[in-house]
Amino acid sequence: MNTIESVTLLSTGGTFNKIYDPIAGELRVDPTARAVMQIAEAWRCRLKLVPIIGKDSLEMDAKDRERIAQAIREEKNRKILIVHGTDTIDKSAAYLAERFRDRQILLTGAMIPWSIDPVEATANLASALGWMLGNETSGTYIAMHGLILPHNRIVKERKQGLFIQK
Repeated sequence: MNTIESVTLLSTGGTFNKIYDPIAGELRVDPTARAVMQIAEAWRCRLKLVPIIGKDSLEMDAKDRERIAQAIREEKNRKILIVHGTDTIDKSAAYLAERFRDRQILLTGAMIPWSIDPVEATANLASALGWMLGNETSGTYIAMHGLILPHNRIVKERKQGLFIQK
């Protein structure tokens, strides 16, 4: 199995990691980020995964964003890939961009849970990881729906249900 050591993957939860809870009859965030690990296993690789927050991004606040920043500060890798909820991915990206200039930070997520349909989540994670492995540019980026752009040049277009270039 191939081990990818140059990228640290932080998971904050989000729709990407939602699973159906049959007792409550609702989707909930899996804080263990099992979806990411199952994708990596299918790719036959190991990723350094650090699950730090298990929330829907609409529930995230300034303390959660600081937890993400602290996890980045503690990490020796300069390449940080973050699985994040899409509703506030832009807020977290802007927060991190203000604090880190010498790192490569890339946030990605999914609008459909991996547990329901793995295509979008897998495609977003694959393109994000591939871009990071082939690119050395510092900055904070968002990878969604085939786009990988600086965080301030991509936006969630809610009417269309996808991310587009600003």
